[in-house]
Amino acid sequence: MELQLKAMAKINLGLDVLRRRSDGYHDLRMIMQTVFLYDQIELSETDTPDIRLTTNVGYLPVNADNLVYKAAKLLMEEFGIEQGVRIHLKKYIPVAAGLAGGSSDAAAVLIGVNRLFGLGLSKEELKQRGVKIGADVPYCIMRGTALAEGIGDVLTRLPDAPDMHVVLAKPPIHVSTAFVYTNLRADRLEHHPDIDAQVRAIQSGDAHAMAALMGNVLETVTVPAYPVIDEIKAAMKRAGAVNAMMSGSGPTVFGLFDDAGRAKAAYEELRGSSLAKNVYLTRFFHNR
Repeated sequence: MELQLKAMAKINLGLDVLRRRSDGYHDLRMIMQTVFLYDQIELSETDTPDIRLTTNVGYLPVNADNLVYKAAKLLMEEFGIEQGVRIHLKKYIPVAAGLAGGSSDAAAVLIGVNRLFGLGLSKEELKQRGVKIGADVPYCIMRGTALAEGIGDVLTRLPDAPDMHVVLAKPPIHVSTAFVYTNLRADRLEHHPDIDAQVRAIQSGDAHAMAALMGNVLETVTVPAYPVIDEIKAAMKRAGAVNAMMSGSGPTVFGLFDDAGRAKAAYEELRGSSLAKNVYLTRFFHNR
């Protein structure tokens, strides 16, 4: 039996940090949205009791340092699975981009191993295990539009966000999530995005209000360190984006467009510029 799965990227329509916790994590309030950009994962059962991971990207680890490997190992050890599994990961989501590519890959493998070996776990049970691998993994199992709280693992499903065209642009830099959170001064933030108002905008289907309310407090760390992020945001807005913002801890910037032509023009402009290394034109994904 072989399974083929899509591990989809996410963006944060809103990201607020409330406080630093005693355990070193931060309490967050975020609105998460899945987009049509995905890695492909192939899983098949093998007779030898091991995990064999291959990938199309040479610099990725293929051992327990990879979240995909960790996800398979977690379920196979818990349930005493005697067979093995072969996993091939085709990466298309940029690495370390603020798009939860690694977390989504791990989520897809949890779903796939559960199905491949007939473990019978519900999505809720998979999410409980997923948080052991990473805070974004439960959301990546859930997908769609959601309010995420706690460290990102307390999820409330929201109505589908109103559809918009999305341009994603990752500059040719890497941003360490640890660097961003270490340098964030959550107790000194002067502005917090109004997450509750954005939830109401989504519930009422008001795309322009949803976009106008976008905000990401992590930009207070990342933008001063990497001004190219602001340059990409400005380029997207000049090209007609209703709004543009950094996703997660960056450095990927996304722009929301209400017109397909303007979105395509922005995509082409950024592809031809030196601002971004990876540029994608996509849409929201909904669980329908």
